[in-house]
Amino acid sequence: MIKKIGRNDPCWCGSGKKYKYCHQKMEDKILRYEAEGHIVPTRDMIKTPEQIDGIRESGKINVAVLDAVAEQIRPGMSTQDIDNIVYETTTRLGGIPAPLNYEGFPKSVCTSINDEVCHGIPSEDIILQEGDIINVDVSTIYKGYFSDSSRMFCIGEVSEERRRLVEVAKECIQKGLEQVKPWGFMGDMGEAVHRHALDHGYSVVADIGGHGVGLEFHEDPFVSYVTTRGTEILLVPGMVFTIEPMVNAGTDEFVQDEDNGWTIYTYDGEDSAQWEVTVAVTEDGYEILAW
Repeated sequence: MIKKIGRNDPCWCGSGKKYKYCHQKMEDKILRYEAEGHIVPTRDMIKTPEQIDGIRESGKINVAVLDAVAEQIRPGMSTQDIDNIVYETTTRLGGIPAPLNYEGFPKSVCTSINDEVCHGIPSEDIILQEGDIINVDVSTIYKGYFSDSSRMFCIGEVSEERRRLVEVAKECIQKGLEQVKPWGFMGDMGEAVHRHALDHGYSVVADIGGHGVGLEFHEDPFVSYVTTRGTEILLVPGMVFTIEPMVNAGTDEFVQDEDNGWTIYTYDGEDSAQWEVTVAVTEDGYEILAW
């Protein structure tokens, strides 16, 4: 429930404007949706323009880091080499790799190959082979603001089956983005993603999803990609979250590595692919802040 404040009181967002000239109109509309039984965002899910500026600047570093990986990734390099690129590029540009030491994660980036769904840990012993597909998931802290995005890379010549999986996973992002609109619902985006994957014979992981991001690495809301239109949280301008469906060639079930406690694998050993963007809901649609 949004706590009402006086029309002439300073707005809660810190803009210095009176509430009636700042967030009141939007919040009155949110309350109408809440009265109809919809899930609505709390104030801490709504970023100010200044905060979005900060996330955008963080995103620029995140994009530059992934660009640096794209320029250098090749067969024969280790995933530790990728970690080195990420750490060196991020710090040179003034950022901090968000994954490093996050809840005990030991590296600066996640590198997930073939049947690894997510949270692959870089190692000198893991060498990229011709025909592999790999997700490189980069997250950056810059001046206190967080951004998060990932890309798939095809290593050398890959099979048509793997290339198609990678392509469809990327298409799922675009299908989801088309449904990110103010006063729509997160479920609209999730259904579009899920439907596109299903139409191509793939599944989408249900129990691992996206998240709010910006002031922390992981914020509310949880972002699912197996939802239906008109459900889940109301989308309003100022919300920032990731779209990052994990698309599996086989079952959507997965297992966690018992030794390292991080890496997620497909249950059936089939391949998985994932792209990720950080997106802000705007007054008329969306803005991608990191890709």
